[in-house]
Amino acid sequence: MLKLMRHHAKYFYVLFFIVILSFIFWGVGTIDQTNGGIVAEVGKYKISQEEYFRAYDNAFKFYKDLYKEKFDEEMQKKLKLKDTVLDSLIGNRVLLLAADENGITVSDEELNQAIMSEPAFLKNGVFDKQVYENTLRLSRLTPELYESMKRQELIITRMTRLIELSAAAPVIDMANVPADEQTLKALRDAMMNDAKDKAVKAYIEGYKKTLKIKEHRQLIS
Repeated sequence: MLKLMRHHAKYFYVLFFIVILSFIFWGVGTIDQTNGGIVAEVGKYKISQEEYFRAYDNAFKFYKDLYKEKFDEEMQKKLKLKDTVLDSLIGNRVLLLAADENGITVSDEELNQAIMSEPAFLKNGVFDKQVYENTLRLSRLTPELYESMKRQELIITRMTRLIELSAAAPVIDMANVPADEQTLKALRDAMMNDAKDKAVKAYIEGYKKTLKIKEHRQLIS
């Protein structure tokens, strides 16, 4: 189980929604921020301690809920959860910069459709503006800030999906695998997901080499 967790915790998009949640609460810092409390700088973007610890808390709660008492201090150290979360945040910024360079955008119509289909804003299965505004108010967010962060989430998702298209389907002889069709399909899907996972990681690592990145990991230790 630990091997499986470590494998899935390595790459950006497994922690994607956890990291995006921290985006929504804290925003995406840019070069006009001060140097105080900055754990990483990726091109024009900065990652604050506040955003980092928000993302870390979300990741911690996710794994704690999933693995209960098995998610102890030893497992956290083996997973290198602190570093994994920061790597995911950095990966997010890398994808934003790559998307901008590649002209990937999200239209106002696409943004509105995404917001109106968000379960948290529905009442009786239909988007409710009052529920939307109340939810944002409770989170201390303005509609403008939330919509900006949501747009960035959609851009990152689109960039990620584009990279995944480059992943080659693994070639393996299933003829001699003693399993039924359902099991074989699950195996093929898992292998394809692994290929996509590796494609995203490789893209991020490659693109990082073109960027100016500073890390201050002592601030998260």
